[in-house]
Amino acid sequence: MRDRSLGSVIFTLFNFSFMIFLLIITLYPLWYIAAASVSQASALSSHTGLIFLPVGGFSLNAYTYVFKDAMFLISYKNTMLYVILGTGLSFVLTSLGAFGLSRKNVKLANPIMFLITFTMLFNGGLIPLFLLVKNLHIMNTIWAVFVPSAVSVYNLIIMRSSFMAIPISLEESAKLDGANDFTIFLRIVMPLSKAVIAVIILFYSVNYWNSWFNAMLYLRDRELFPLQLILREILISNSVTNVAVGASQGDTESIGLTIQYAAIIVATLPILCIYPFLQKYFVKGIMIGAIKG
Repeated sequence: MRDRSLGSVIFTLFNFSFMIFLLIITLYPLWYIAAASVSQASALSSHTGLIFLPVGGFSLNAYTYVFKDAMFLISYKNTMLYVILGTGLSFVLTSLGAFGLSRKNVKLANPIMFLITFTMLFNGGLIPLFLLVKNLHIMNTIWAVFVPSAVSVYNLIIMRSSFMAIPISLEESAKLDGANDFTIFLRIVMPLSKAVIAVIILFYSVNYWNSWFNAMLYLRDRELFPLQLILREILISNSVTNVAVGASQGDTESIGLTIQYAAIIVATLPILCIYPFLQKYFVKGIMIGAIKG
């Protein structure tokens, strides 16, 4: 360490400074929203500039209004249901498809994979998809939220590449012991693919948690709306009247801003809590899936 040149020291200091700068500009928007959500509504509405601490003092009024709103809680429950069902269905279909397309003895595996990959560049469009969902009679049902987008081609490619990296000798040894394809899939391939499994589950979970477009297209009953669709109404349509029930006419406008920030925090918090536990698998899973394919 003492023999390091001046140029090496300067380079290291520059790297540290640059990374700290990136960390600040990345985390500050989240900190801004968190601080604004616990600020006094009247003070925040007249405040301009940066925010580092709650403006006008600490207040949880916005969160009180958010959690009192029945529609917000219903949409939260719906989103949890969609994430669990959608991630489960997508993971099963993706893993089974990736396993089948990764086996060397499967005929036409490469042409089929080409056709699947082709859909990443060209597809039928929104109107044919809407008509398909309508003809399947799943309009305005929970299935319309995740069935049309059950399999991501990108995730399928990553998982297939990971399965292809597993030595074929393991499969051959298992077959000599009498194992069938289903046994090989469950007892050999899946246990050896924990990193990519964690990544795929994370990708699908985040996708379904943030999904609102399918719900906007296919759902008409507000009782089925996911959280992100309600959040969209609050943020884009500025519809906070139903949330700010009990507030006076003059307070509704001022507290509406803090309600928007509080809704963002509540909608983002679960993903922020889950991600650190899966982050250690993230880079490893992506690298495994990118090695071969």
